[in-house]
Amino acid sequence: MRNRVLGTNMLATVATVLLIVGTAIGRQVPNADSTNPAKRFRWPNGRRAAVSLSFDDARVSQIDTGLALLKRQLVKVTFFVQAEQVRKRLDGWKKAVADGHEIGNHSNTHPCTANYSFSRLNALEDYTLEMMATQLDGANAEIQDLLGVKPRTFAYPCGQKFVGRGLDVRSYVPLVAERFLVGRGYLDESANDPHVCDLAQAMGTSFDDMEFEQMRNQVEQAANEGRWVIFVGHEIGKRGYQVTDTAALEALCEYLKDPAHGIWLGTVAEIAEYIRQQRTSNF
Repeated sequence: MRNRVLGTNMLATVATVLLIVGTAIGRQVPNADSTNPAKRFRWPNGRRAAVSLSFDDARVSQIDTGLALLKRQLVKVTFFVQAEQVRKRLDGWKKAVADGHEIGNHSNTHPCTANYSFSRLNALEDYTLEMMATQLDGANAEIQDLLGVKPRTFAYPCGQKFVGRGLDVRSYVPLVAERFLVGRGYLDESANDPHVCDLAQAMGTSFDDMEFEQMRNQVEQAANEGRWVIFVGHEIGKRGYQVTDTAALEALCEYLKDPAHGIWLGTVAEIAEYIRQQRTSNF
Protein backbone atom coordinates (compact mmCIF):
# COMPACT_ATOMS: atom_id res chain seq x y z
CA MET A 1 0.00 0.00 0.00
CA ARG A 2 2.80 2.39 0.93
CA ASN A 3 4.52 1.86 -2.45
CA ARG A 4 1.21 2.48 -4.23
CA VAL A 5 0.77 5.80 -2.40
CA LEU A 6 4.33 6.88 -3.22
CA GLY A 7 3.78 5.96 -6.85
CA THR A 8 0.58 8.00 -6.99
CA ASN A 9 2.28 11.04 -5.42
CA MET A 10 5.20 10.80 -7.83
CA LEU A 11 2.86 10.70 -10.83
CA ALA A 12 1.02 13.75 -9.52
CA THR A 13 4.29 15.63 -9.08
CA VAL A 14 5.44 14.78 -12.62
CA ALA A 15 2.06 15.85 -14.01
CA THR A 16 2.33 19.18 -12.18
CA VAL A 17 5.84 19.82 -13.52
CA LEU A 18 4.73 18.99 -17.06
CA LEU A 19 1.78 21.35 -16.72
CA ILE A 20 4.04 24.21 -15.55
CA VAL A 21 6.56 23.61 -18.32
CA GLY A 22 3.83 23.36 -20.93
CA THR A 23 2.24 26.59 -19.72
CA ALA A 24 5.59 28.39 -19.82
CA ILE A 25 6.25 27.19 -23.35
CA GLY A 26 2.80 28.30 -24.43
CA ARG A 27 3.40 31.75 -22.99
CA GLN A 28 6.61 32.11 -24.98
CA VAL A 29 4.90 31.73 -28.34
CA PRO A 30 3.53 35.31 -28.56
CA ASN A 31 6.96 36.69 -27.62
CA ALA A 32 8.50 34.71 -30.44
CA ASP A 33 6.20 36.55 -32.86
CA SER A 34 7.48 39.91 -31.61
CA THR A 35 10.94 39.10 -33.00
CA ASN A 36 9.56 38.24 -36.41
CA PRO A 37 10.98 40.69 -38.98
CA ALA A 38 7.45 41.18 -40.32
CA LYS A 39 6.56 42.78 -36.98
CA ARG A 40 9.30 45.41 -37.21
CA PHE A 41 8.16 48.99 -37.57
CA ARG A 42 7.74 49.90 -41.22
CA TRP A 43 9.97 52.85 -41.98
CA PRO A 44 9.42 54.35 -45.46
CA ASN A 45 11.11 52.81 -48.49
CA GLY A 46 12.35 49.82 -46.51
CA ARG A 47 14.63 51.87 -44.27
CA ARG A 48 16.07 50.15 -41.19
CA ALA A 49 15.85 53.07 -38.77
CA ALA A 50 15.39 56.85 -38.51
CA VAL A 51 17.73 59.58 -37.28
CA SER A 52 17.12 63.24 -36.46
CA LEU A 53 19.86 65.77 -35.75
CA SER A 54 18.89 68.49 -33.28
CA PHE A 55 20.69 71.40 -31.64
CA ASP A 56 19.66 73.38 -28.56
CA ASP A 57 19.84 76.97 -27.29
CA ALA A 58 20.24 78.87 -30.62
CA ARG A 59 23.97 79.17 -30.06
CA VAL A 60 25.93 81.43 -32.39
CA SER A 61 28.14 78.61 -33.72
CA GLN A 62 25.03 76.90 -35.07
CA ILE A 63 24.65 79.88 -37.41
CA ASP A 64 28.30 80.71 -38.06
CA THR A 65 29.55 77.15 -38.53
CA GLY A 66 26.55 74.86 -38.70
CA LEU A 67 24.47 76.41 -41.49
CA ALA A 68 27.23 76.26 -44.10
CA LEU A 69 28.11 72.68 -43.15
CA LEU A 70 24.50 71.54 -43.31
CA LYS A 71 23.88 73.32 -46.60
CA ARG A 72 26.95 71.65 -48.08
CA GLN A 73 25.62 68.29 -46.92
CA LEU A 74 22.03 69.02 -48.02
CA VAL A 75 20.86 68.00 -44.55
CA LYS A 76 17.92 69.48 -42.62
CA VAL A 77 18.00 69.54 -38.81
CA THR A 78 15.86 70.74 -35.91
CA PHE A 79 17.01 73.79 -33.96
CA PHE A 80 15.37 74.17 -30.53
CA VAL A 81 15.68 77.88 -29.84
CA GLN A 82 15.08 80.60 -27.28
CA ALA A 83 13.82 83.92 -28.58
CA GLU A 84 16.41 85.94 -26.65
CA GLN A 85 19.22 84.06 -28.38
CA VAL A 86 17.52 84.30 -31.77
CA ARG A 87 17.45 88.10 -31.49
CA LYS A 88 21.24 88.17 -31.24
CA ARG A 89 21.58 86.77 -34.78
CA LEU A 90 18.15 87.31 -36.27
CA ASP A 91 19.31 87.41 -39.90
CA GLY A 92 21.12 84.11 -39.42
CA TRP A 93 18.07 82.42 -37.94
CA LYS A 94 15.89 83.72 -40.75
CA LYS A 95 18.38 82.09 -43.11
CA ALA A 96 18.04 78.82 -41.16
CA VAL A 97 14.29 78.94 -41.78
CA ALA A 98 14.81 79.78 -45.47
CA ASP A 99 17.20 76.81 -45.75
CA GLY A 100 14.40 74.49 -44.61
CA HIS A 101 15.51 73.70 -41.10
CA GLU A 102 12.87 73.04 -38.44
CA ILE A 103 12.57 75.54 -35.59
CA GLY A 104 11.46 74.10 -32.25
CA ASN A 105 10.63 75.62 -28.87
CA HIS A 106 13.18 75.47 -26.02
CA SER A 107 11.24 77.71 -23.55
CA ASN A 108 11.77 81.39 -22.86
CA THR A 109 14.28 81.31 -19.99
CA HIS A 110 15.56 77.69 -19.95
CA PRO A 111 14.49 76.73 -16.40
CA CYS A 112 16.31 73.73 -14.89
CA THR A 113 16.82 72.31 -11.41
CA ALA A 114 18.28 74.59 -8.75
CA ASN A 115 21.06 72.02 -8.35
CA TYR A 116 22.63 73.64 -11.42
CA SER A 117 24.13 76.93 -10.27
CA PHE A 118 23.27 78.69 -13.54
CA SER A 119 19.57 78.00 -12.87
CA ARG A 120 19.48 78.82 -9.16
CA LEU A 121 17.35 81.92 -9.76
CA ASN A 122 15.27 80.23 -12.46
CA ALA A 123 14.68 76.87 -10.81
CA LEU A 124 12.04 74.34 -11.78
CA GLU A 125 11.57 73.65 -8.09
CA ASP A 126 10.12 77.16 -7.78
CA TYR A 127 7.81 76.85 -10.80
CA THR A 128 4.13 75.93 -11.01
CA LEU A 129 2.34 74.37 -13.96
CA GLU A 130 0.77 77.74 -14.69
CA MET A 131 4.20 79.38 -14.84
CA MET A 132 5.50 76.68 -17.16
CA ALA A 133 2.48 77.03 -19.44
CA THR A 134 3.33 80.73 -19.72
CA GLN A 135 6.90 79.79 -20.66
CA LEU A 136 5.76 77.48 -23.43
CA ASP A 137 3.11 79.79 -24.89
CA GLY A 138 5.27 82.89 -24.59
CA ALA A 139 8.18 81.24 -26.38
CA ASN A 140 5.92 80.03 -29.18
CA ALA A 141 4.51 83.52 -29.68
CA GLU A 142 7.94 85.18 -29.73
CA ILE A 143 9.43 82.64 -32.11
CA GLN A 144 6.49 83.05 -34.48
CA ASP A 145 6.83 86.81 -34.32
CA LEU A 146 10.57 86.72 -35.01
CA LEU A 147 10.79 83.95 -37.58
CA GLY A 148 7.26 83.52 -38.93
CA VAL A 149 6.97 79.87 -37.90
CA LYS A 150 5.04 78.25 -35.07
CA PRO A 151 7.03 75.47 -33.42
CA ARG A 152 5.50 71.99 -33.50
CA THR A 153 8.17 70.43 -31.28
CA PHE A 154 9.71 71.20 -27.90
CA ALA A 155 12.95 70.26 -26.15
CA TYR A 156 12.90 70.06 -22.34
CA PRO A 157 15.61 72.32 -20.91
CA CYS A 158 18.23 70.04 -19.32
CA GLY A 159 15.90 67.18 -20.21
CA GLN A 160 13.94 67.77 -16.98
CA LYS A 161 10.17 67.44 -16.92
CA PHE A 162 8.98 68.51 -13.46
CA VAL A 163 8.01 71.60 -11.49
CA GLY A 164 7.77 72.05 -7.70
CA ARG A 165 9.21 70.20 -4.72
CA GLY A 166 8.45 67.08 -2.70
CA LEU A 167 4.75 66.31 -2.43
CA ASP A 168 4.01 69.24 -4.72
CA VAL A 169 6.15 68.01 -7.65
CA ARG A 170 4.19 67.86 -10.89
CA SER A 171 5.13 66.67 -14.38
CA TYR A 172 4.73 69.24 -17.12
CA VAL A 173 4.72 66.57 -19.82
CA PRO A 174 0.91 66.96 -20.22
CA LEU A 175 1.39 70.67 -20.97
CA VAL A 176 3.83 69.75 -23.71
CA ALA A 177 1.53 67.03 -25.05
CA GLU A 178 -1.29 69.59 -25.37
CA ARG A 179 0.82 72.01 -27.38
CA PHE A 180 3.37 70.04 -29.39
CA LEU A 181 3.75 67.02 -31.60
CA VAL A 182 6.98 66.10 -29.78
CA GLY A 183 8.65 66.82 -26.47
CA ARG A 184 12.31 65.77 -26.71
CA GLY A 185 14.43 64.76 -23.73
CA TYR A 186 18.20 64.90 -23.21
CA LEU A 187 20.94 62.57 -21.99
CA ASP A 188 18.61 59.59 -22.31
CA GLU A 189 20.00 56.06 -22.52
CA SER A 190 18.06 54.64 -25.44
CA ALA A 191 16.83 55.39 -28.92
CA ASN A 192 13.06 55.54 -29.41
CA ASP A 193 11.01 52.44 -30.14
CA PRO A 194 8.45 53.77 -32.65
CA HIS A 195 5.89 51.16 -31.62
CA VAL A 196 5.62 52.38 -28.03
CA CYS A 197 7.51 55.64 -27.44
CA ASP A 198 5.61 58.56 -25.95
CA LEU A 199 6.17 61.39 -28.41
CA ALA A 200 5.55 63.89 -25.60
CA GLN A 201 8.73 62.65 -23.92
CA ALA A 202 10.85 61.24 -26.73
CA MET A 203 14.37 60.15 -25.86
CA GLY A 204 17.29 62.41 -26.84
CA THR A 205 20.86 61.12 -27.30
CA SER A 206 23.72 63.58 -26.86
CA PHE A 207 26.37 63.56 -29.58
CA ASP A 208 28.45 66.41 -28.22
CA ASP A 209 32.08 65.39 -27.59
CA MET A 210 31.69 62.22 -29.69
CA GLU A 211 33.90 60.88 -32.44
CA PHE A 212 32.22 59.73 -35.62
CA GLU A 213 32.69 56.07 -34.71
CA GLN A 214 30.73 56.59 -31.50
CA MET A 215 27.92 58.29 -33.39
CA ARG A 216 27.85 55.50 -35.97
CA ASN A 217 27.67 52.87 -33.24
CA GLN A 218 24.57 54.56 -31.82
CA VAL A 219 22.96 54.55 -35.27
CA GLU A 220 23.81 50.91 -35.97
CA GLN A 221 22.44 49.78 -32.63
CA ALA A 222 19.19 51.58 -33.40
CA ALA A 223 19.11 50.12 -36.92
CA ASN A 224 19.40 46.61 -35.52
CA GLU A 225 16.23 47.29 -33.52
CA GLY A 226 14.35 49.47 -36.02
CA ARG A 227 14.45 52.51 -33.74
CA TRP A 228 14.62 56.32 -34.03
CA VAL A 229 17.67 58.18 -32.73
CA ILE A 230 17.30 61.87 -31.92
CA PHE A 231 20.80 63.25 -31.57
CA VAL A 232 21.22 66.37 -29.41
CA GLY A 233 24.03 68.90 -29.78
CA HIS A 234 24.85 72.42 -28.66
CA GLU A 235 27.87 74.22 -30.08
CA ILE A 236 29.24 73.16 -33.49
CA GLY A 237 33.01 73.31 -33.76
CA LYS A 238 36.07 71.55 -32.39
CA ARG A 239 35.15 68.54 -30.25
CA GLY A 240 34.75 69.35 -26.55
CA TYR A 241 32.24 69.86 -23.76
CA GLN A 242 28.82 70.57 -25.28
CA VAL A 243 30.41 70.85 -28.71
CA THR A 244 29.51 68.64 -31.67
CA ASP A 245 32.69 68.14 -33.67
CA THR A 246 32.45 69.47 -37.23
CA ALA A 247 34.49 66.67 -38.82
CA ALA A 248 32.46 64.01 -36.99
CA LEU A 249 29.22 65.74 -37.97
CA GLU A 250 30.26 65.85 -41.63
CA ALA A 251 31.15 62.15 -41.54
CA LEU A 252 27.86 61.32 -39.83
CA CYS A 253 25.86 63.18 -42.47
CA GLU A 254 27.68 61.31 -45.24
CA TYR A 255 27.03 58.01 -43.50
CA LEU A 256 23.34 58.69 -42.91
CA LYS A 257 22.76 59.79 -46.50
CA ASP A 258 24.32 56.66 -47.99
CA PRO A 259 21.40 54.49 -49.18
CA ALA A 260 23.43 51.37 -48.45
CA HIS A 261 22.96 51.95 -44.72
CA GLY A 262 19.17 52.16 -44.88
CA ILE A 263 18.71 55.15 -42.57
CA TRP A 264 15.98 57.78 -42.88
CA LEU A 265 17.42 61.18 -41.98
CA GLY A 266 14.69 63.70 -41.20
CA THR A 267 13.70 66.50 -38.83
CA VAL A 268 12.10 65.69 -35.50
CA ALA A 269 8.64 66.82 -36.64
CA GLU A 270 8.90 64.98 -39.96
CA ILE A 271 9.70 61.62 -38.41
CA ALA A 272 7.30 62.04 -35.49
CA GLU A 273 4.44 62.82 -37.89
CA TYR A 274 5.17 59.63 -39.82
CA ILE A 275 5.18 57.58 -36.60
CA ARG A 276 1.87 59.10 -35.55
CA GLN A 277 0.29 58.36 -38.92
CA GLN A 278 1.56 54.78 -38.89
CA ARG A 279 0.12 54.20 -35.44
CA THR A 280 -3.23 55.65 -36.47
CA SER A 281 -3.45 53.54 -39.61
CA ASN A 282 -2.73 50.36 -37.66
CA PHE A 283 -5.72 50.77 -35.34
